[in-house]
Amino acid sequence: MKKFYITTPIYYINDIPHIGHTSATVAADIVARMHRQKEEEVFFLTGTDEHGQKVAESAEKENLSPQEYCDKVAPKFEQAWRNLNISFDYFIRTTDPKHKKVVAEILDKIYKKGDIYKGKYEGKYCIGCEKFLTESDLKDGHCPLHPAEQTVEGSEENWFFRLSKYVPRLIKLIENDETNYIFPQGKKKEILAKLKAGVKDISFTREKVEWGIPAPWDKNQTIYVWVDALINYYSATQFVDEGKGFWPAAVHLLGKEIIWFHTVIWQAMLLSAGMELPERTYVHSFYMIDGQKMSKSRGNVISPGQLVKKFGVDGARYLVATSFPCRNDADVGMSRFAEKYNADLANNWGNLVARLTKMGEGLEVKQAKFKFDKEFEKLIDSFSLGEAVALVFKKWIDEANALLNKTEPWKLATDDEKRKKILTQVAEMVMKTAYHLKIIMPKSSGIVLKSFDGKVGLLDKPLFPRIK
Repeated sequence: MKKFYITTPIYYINDIPHIGHTSATVAADIVARMHRQKEEEVFFLTGTDEHGQKVAESAEKENLSPQEYCDKVAPKFEQAWRNLNISFDYFIRTTDPKHKKVVAEILDKIYKKGDIYKGKYEGKYCIGCEKFLTESDLKDGHCPLHPAEQTVEGSEENWFFRLSKYVPRLIKLIENDETNYIFPQGKKKEILAKLKAGVKDISFTREKVEWGIPAPWDKNQTIYVWVDALINYYSATQFVDEGKGFWPAAVHLLGKEIIWFHTVIWQAMLLSAGMELPERTYVHSFYMIDGQKMSKSRGNVISPGQLVKKFGVDGARYLVATSFPCRNDADVGMSRFAEKYNADLANNWGNLVARLTKMGEGLEVKQAKFKFDKEFEKLIDSFSLGEAVALVFKKWIDEANALLNKTEPWKLATDDEKRKKILTQVAEMVMKTAYHLKIIMPKSSGIVLKSFDGKVGLLDKPLFPRIK
């Protein structure tokens, strides 16, 4: 049986889950479900990143120890994904002692290879990103992702990783279409340009951040939070029964703000440790909310709970999938989500199913063994989720509606063979639609497939009630 291993980023727990976290998690879930539906063996990993300065500061504000704070917040992410019917196989937490053990083992390998040395860091550091900044990272002298006051001057004696040593190998790997692991192509070009501009070695430890994993060779320093976090993708395959034998990952899915860590630092770490590289790293863009950047201060953050409450689980999953920012930033908002939900689900797909079950009640339908349309499969695997859904609507939903409107079977007698033939043809289109959309809307598509298994049965209630 073919194996397929997919990961989301592990989410930093100084914040609550929002639509940015949701989009990556839903997208990864859709791809994982497709591979399971193809009867492949799948391992789908998500989780939380729990060390570092920001977590310690957040804990202090709530008069909690860092571990108590993590134990309070991490379950909120896990529950948010369960509420969205996310089919993850394991939820990893970086405070897990088993993860810490693997981190120490990998870093000890890199240290013994001679790729870690003592040095002094002097420069700018973004508290918001928990990231050391290079000149190319700066905009007007500070991190462009966070307020200017979060960019500070830093000076520390740390242990450094010989990142520069691996730059020629990384360039060679990325430039070769056979070994390139960065998608889409625009992100590949972006990383190559940055690598060729010159790369310095990076600090792998912190001397003033206590909330972290101690460096195996120097207990006075803790491992830089990003280094610890990246290793989760491998560590889960070492101590989680379901994950054993799955390394390397088939795909890491992540947002564009963390591309450097995943496509350069992580890959260099793996090369240094003599380990296999992931097959693909797919980088998505951001959400804008009604034309503005999402932020707590603006009060325009959309949570997964809000989506589920208003649109239901499958409705929320559909809206996230069809707006997924696979190449460019996507502009969304609750009012536009409501319009799309009503147009696509309530008035179109849901209405088609309701019309057909009403006209075809009692009709004998033989449910065929379906396979994914090759173009649909390709679009899903490249995270072009909106295009994949549009293909399903065009090929089967629109065709089914057009056939019904053209032939008007409701004007024919119930026992008319022509009517039965038309409704059977439409039923096949509906079943093909449900088979393909099951990876996006598992519950509602399952209901449709069950309704057309043998004799067509009426639905107890509308699949997608209209939203006011």
